[in-house]
Amino acid sequence: MKVIIIGAGFGGLRLARKLNNKSGFDVTLIDKHNYHAFQPLFYQVATAGLDASNISFPLRKVFHGSKNVRIRLAEVRQVITAQNKIVTNIGEFDYDVLVIATGANTNFFGNQSIIDHALPMKTTAEALELRYRFLHNFEKAVSAKNEKDLQSLMTIIVVGGGPTGVELSGAIADMRHYVLPKDYPELDFSKMTIYLLEGQGKTLGTMSEASSEDSRRYLEKMGVKVMTNSTLKEYDGVKATLQNGETIDAATLIWAAGVKGNVPEGIDKDLIARGNRIKVNKQSRVEGSANIYAIGDVSYFENEAYPNGHPQLSPVAIQQADVLAENLRLIESKSDKPLKEFIYNDKGSMATVGRNLAVVDLAKPKLHFRGFIAWIMWMLVHLLLTLGVKNRFSIFSNWVYNYFTYDQNLRLIFRNYDSNKIAAK
Repeated sequence: MKVIIIGAGFGGLRLARKLNNKSGFDVTLIDKHNYHAFQPLFYQVATAGLDASNISFPLRKVFHGSKNVRIRLAEVRQVITAQNKIVTNIGEFDYDVLVIATGANTNFFGNQSIIDHALPMKTTAEALELRYRFLHNFEKAVSAKNEKDLQSLMTIIVVGGGPTGVELSGAIADMRHYVLPKDYPELDFSKMTIYLLEGQGKTLGTMSEASSEDSRRYLEKMGVKVMTNSTLKEYDGVKATLQNGETIDAATLIWAAGVKGNVPEGIDKDLIARGNRIKVNKQSRVEGSANIYAIGDVSYFENEAYPNGHPQLSPVAIQQADVLAENLRLIESKSDKPLKEFIYNDKGSMATVGRNLAVVDLAKPKLHFRGFIAWIMWMLVHLLLTLGVKNRFSIFSNWVYNYFTYDQNLRLIFRNYDSNKIAAK
């Protein structure tokens, strides 16, 4: 069975590993990058807590010794379903089975001013771009000619009160308290302002009420101005305008308010559901197709438990990949056994807010943890999910060093920054 997997995120990589060295399978894993990036820690790359290499793992190294998995660095331009082939920038590939695991990208909801001026954080390049902007603004702040420019350079707006927005706001607040005053003693960091804008009525809206309340309380205690029921209307690079007419002068605005699926060209538009996701059935097979599957953030499946589709989280992608691997083995072996249906086993959710502060919701048993214990749980889970012993050791070493020294050593600007250009849009 010639299997092509598009995307080496949590779902695509998991599926390739499940089919690795399994007889009867010829697997090609295609991605734009030659590494797997651990997205949950992008915010730590953005705030100089971790190096990008700490959360990235070479794809080819994962499959050392593989007899049936091959990596191709390519960009998929079109899926030609009628001919069972895909077109990429390096040529065409035929398939017996196609698995779309292309994940999701930032959703700006068509707002051109935000597209042009806000900083997203869905890729390694974007996380590094955010770091450069963040640090470069403080270098400009020490030479600011007037109070208005100084305040703008020291004001940061984070849009989106989900886990990414909460974790990023908390990390920036920790930097303001522990790190930046030592780097820039000439600046008064009591004037630095961090806003977290959330369109709904609470932060961490997909988690429990207790987690929402705890996260907001922690952030406000850390000095973050949490503004719920606040929607951004436009941003011109220097001023943010809210739907209620209120304005905030800020040189940095980080967009963490939405994602949309990366659907390749050639997929029937009638199969695209809300959030630009592909409709699939209980086996993750694309509706109306016999040999195309979609897993992870790009897939959309409704059931009674998830009437708006499953959450776009790594455990969903991993579990879908596990079920699909079993089913492909059954299909390849021409087994009479019925195909397995995907049922999401929700083990819970978590988010860290800052130093010694996190919230954790366990699904079974239904428990809520907060504070230091939740923070330790969050670190252990993220360490275990990171690929590679070396990466785990590097991340753990950085965390230990940062914890005891109240410092980071990665506040480096490796290139000249042009404020008129935002990379990786």
